[in-house]
Amino acid sequence: MRIEDLIRSIGEGKVLITDHADEEAEADVLSFDEVYFSLVHGEIIEEYPTDSPYPSCLVYGDTFGGEPVHSVWAYNRESGFAVVVTVYRPEPARWEPDWKTRRRS
Repeated sequence: MRIEDLIRSIGEGKVLITDHADEEAEADVLSFDEVYFSLVHGEIIEEYPTDSPYPSCLVYGDTFGGEPVHSVWAYNRESGFAVVVTVYRPEPARWEPDWKTRRRS
């Protein structure tokens, strides 16, 4: 999966937001403008090519104010739609200070 495909989908208005992502964004006080900004200025840190119904990936990026955000995106190559599966502010106890590496238990 390429982050450029996700960014292009946003630019074309081909974005679906799951109910779960909407609830998580609200719980973490994140606007979707911030989520989109974090994607555009972020990077894919994990890929899940066997996810169904579409491959997905975990993206790390920052909000406008420089706060870390993780978002999981799926991409439908046939339709060109990107799907925001979930979004959250990462917990420091679960991530290394770079916000890209999971802490080992």
